[in-house]
Amino acid sequence: MRRAKITIVGAGNVGASCAFWAATKELGDIVLLDIPECADKTAGKALDLAQCGPIDRFDCSITGTSDYQAAKDSDVVVITAGIPRKPGMSRDDLIQTNVKIVKSVTEQIVKVAPNSVLIIVSNPLDAMVYTAWKTSDFPTNRVVGQAGCLDIARYRTFIAMELGCSVEDISALLMGGHGDDMVPLPSYTSVSGIPVTQLIPEARLAEIIQRAKMGGGELVKLMGTSAYYAPAAGSIQMVEAIVKDKKRILPCAGYCDKEYGVGGYFVGVPCILGAGGVEKVIEVDLSDEERKQFDASVEHVKELAGLAESVLK
Repeated sequence: MRRAKITIVGAGNVGASCAFWAATKELGDIVLLDIPECADKTAGKALDLAQCGPIDRFDCSITGTSDYQAAKDSDVVVITAGIPRKPGMSRDDLIQTNVKIVKSVTEQIVKVAPNSVLIIVSNPLDAMVYTAWKTSDFPTNRVVGQAGCLDIARYRTFIAMELGCSVEDISALLMGGHGDDMVPLPSYTSVSGIPVTQLIPEARLAEIIQRAKMGGGELVKLMGTSAYYAPAAGSIQMVEAIVKDKKRILPCAGYCDKEYGVGGYFVGVPCILGAGGVEKVIEVDLSDEERKQFDASVEHVKELAGLAESVLK
């Protein structure tokens, strides 16, 4: 059976971490791409990672380059390229610069990997996945944003910290825009089958939800730059679902038209991920309050997409 080919565009903290997770899971051969000015550093990171193979017992080809031809016929392309968020910056502040970067990257990828599935990680996520879709002209099932996998990991982590239990026993769902706009759903959150509302008082759960929403900003303040380990882990969770055709239900920025009445935008929703990319968007029942929050989040997503559209023009 042919080994999958995974290209990661952007060899910074997020991209390099994606390459690490993908290699250790032996998901396929890996191409790590960055701009020509970073060609030597990118090649060095790839070589360094390859030399972990004998120790961690993984066996795959890892290439670090600035040549897009190396990405030819990739099955999945993870786009992490763009400037990171700095203290005091919102994700919205990044739009002007990162739309241009993601547009350029997408144009190059379309030429060499026209049948790939694009996973967008660059911020502001909701605007960048829209940019990649508009630029690529790919069918909507082959363009998806990594947002919910990260946001839900933060949400689950904080619940586990609160309860002193394993994160493995926590099942949760959230929807809407990435980060500050996300809508965690306590009604779909449980701990080993026990509704979280029976374990954590409402007021305290609201505080945990708020911390999850602001999780990216908390890390920017602590580290001086955007998070990278968890965003990368969330991205590779999606890559694995696609290259292994696992049909996993994961919270992703998927294209919704009639679904939830969104009207043609990429927003965080439960998606079935498999070899075809986003194979189905799952619609769940929302309470009146959850629906209100989701609709408000979608409106901001639409605003971000509109800003991206204005830059693309």
